[in-house]
Amino acid sequence: MFGEFIKEYRINKGISLREFSKLIEVDASNWSKVERGILPPPQDLEKLKRIGLILEIEVGSEQWKEMKDMANIDAGIIPEDIRSDERVLKSLSMFFRTLRSDKPSSEELDKLIDMVKKEG
Repeated sequence: MFGEFIKEYRINKGISLREFSKLIEVDASNWSKVERGILPPPQDLEKLKRIGLILEIEVGSEQWKEMKDMANIDAGIIPEDIRSDERVLKSLSMFFRTLRSDKPSSEELDKLIDMVKKEG
């Protein structure tokens, strides 16, 4: 996910893997593994900003958020903004079960409906 995203941007910018690796100061062999999903993406914010700068992905843009989320997801990490919202965090188990096509309990649905009503 992250690796494919970066690779596509890199190729569209006409930057070779070796050149890109040099620009972000990562060994080309290791970066190739990141792009193929063999190694996890970097989590260091400064490294991600450097990648964004090289690929002309502006910090705070939708592409930036997408890139950062993919870096977290591929590393098996729940994004910090989600982890810091206790209410959202408590709803994650229901969300995961829904994705797996497991039906939430009526109590869980009621909680969700209450939460949506309060937000609206």
